[in-house]
Amino acid sequence: MSALTWAVAAVVSDDAGRVLLCRQGRGERRWGLPGGRLRRDESPAAAVLRNIHAETGWEIRVVDLVGLYRLGDPSAPPPAAGRCGPLPDVLVHVFRARVTGGTPTGDPVGGCHLGWHAPAELPNAVTPITRAAVADALAGRSGVLRDAGRELARPAAAPSAVGGDGGPGGRGQGGDLVAPGQRPEPDDTPIARR
Repeated sequence: MSALTWAVAAVVSDDAGRVLLCRQGRGERRWGLPGGRLRRDESPAAAVLRNIHAETGWEIRVVDLVGLYRLGDPSAPPPAAGRCGPLPDVLVHVFRARVTGGTPTGDPVGGCHLGWHAPAELPNAVTPITRAAVADALAGRSGVLRDAGRELARPAAAPSAVGGDGGPGGRGQGGDLVAPGQRPEPDDTPIARR
């Protein structure tokens, strides 16, 4: 396993049931969940509150943990002698959250284009973790453990409204992460969009 980067993100919804997504303005970027990295000695819950406010200007209330999502490329070849290794694996704590006010209380970070989207009408260009986490959050799942790298190594199943099998207790493991043959781009993780 390569180095591990810890991150947080949230499926933030408003009173209309829309979800908040962020797209960086540099080049052709995908829409992703707002979030960021954990600081030393910071809990994931505290980190998501800090990062969401800094990135979007919105104050949020964390409802619960949707799950842990790992993004890595299990088929990445080992680095050649004298070369850098593979990109780090990313482990993202994804929370379910609600906005607490009618308007943002701060300005979003420069370069982050925010958009509220109806869950059934997400943009086509979303990160793999975003698509899976929104589906899991809308299905009411908690405690999901997903290895997006392994899901990407297999052909994706036919798209569904909530993605994956809810399984016992509403906990799901599978689901559509990307279109068949598509691979994650290093910049497509919620924390790598900076």
